[in-house]
Amino acid sequence: MLGRAHRPFRPACQDAGVSRREIPQLPEDSSAPIRDGVPEHGRVPKYYAVKAEIALLLGELGEGGALPAERELAERFGAARETVRQALRELLLEGRVRRRGRATVVAGPKLTQPLSLDSYTEGVRRRGLLPGRALISLDRHPAPAGLAEELDLMTGEPVWHLERVLLADDERVGLESTFTPVALLPDLADEFDPATSFYRYLGEDRGLVCAGGEERLETVLATPREALLIGTPPALPMLLIHRLTRDPAGRPLERVRTLYRGDRFSFTTTLGQVTEQ
Repeated sequence: MLGRAHRPFRPACQDAGVSRREIPQLPEDSSAPIRDGVPEHGRVPKYYAVKAEIALLLGELGEGGALPAERELAERFGAARETVRQALRELLLEGRVRRRGRATVVAGPKLTQPLSLDSYTEGVRRRGLLPGRALISLDRHPAPAGLAEELDLMTGEPVWHLERVLLADDERVGLESTFTPVALLPDLADEFDPATSFYRYLGEDRGLVCAGGEERLETVLATPREALLIGTPPALPMLLIHRLTRDPAGRPLERVRTLYRGDRFSFTTTLGQVTEQ
């Protein structure tokens, strides 16, 4: 339970009688969407269900493996070929498969480039807009193995999961999931106002310094759940930022997954001199 009477953000699916306090398990992969992208009401388009099945097949085939023909996939999953085609189009846009001649094969990992971004609050204010956040949930979970490794924890140690919709002048523009150790911030639910900056809370209230970390940017399509929360069509491209923030001693403070609307955001970075080696 939250220590304050915070008013959680209520998506449209809440009106259909969905329980907001049904707490889902965290995914093993902390870069994966919450609830595998399935809205709380449990309904997804047929193409998305087929896409999820094909995604499992990608892991079995491995990089460079050829997918079965559309007709075979349609028969396997009991779907129309156009439904399979739409699922494959999304996987192609996400960079998870690629074309090789007439075949569709499993793509390799995306290339990563160093990236440094200002905080969300500073960036929105610089554009003359009012930043804000609407709370979806603030809950404790046992850390899955992957997340525990990133945060230098033991598997199963408690972590906070803070999920918020990002606002700019009250317009929904993004969705942010923050994972942080409970041992680091034991009173987070009582002390932190989720409508405000988490970094300000770390610095001003807890005396913690965000000294650096790693950040990765990629383009994705929103899942049905993410599109519902952000208020966009599922086909709208998104910018996804993964961040691991550390203190001056190198201790992880947070693991963040932030999704920004592709039609509302662009990012810049300052480049320094490169020394050839």
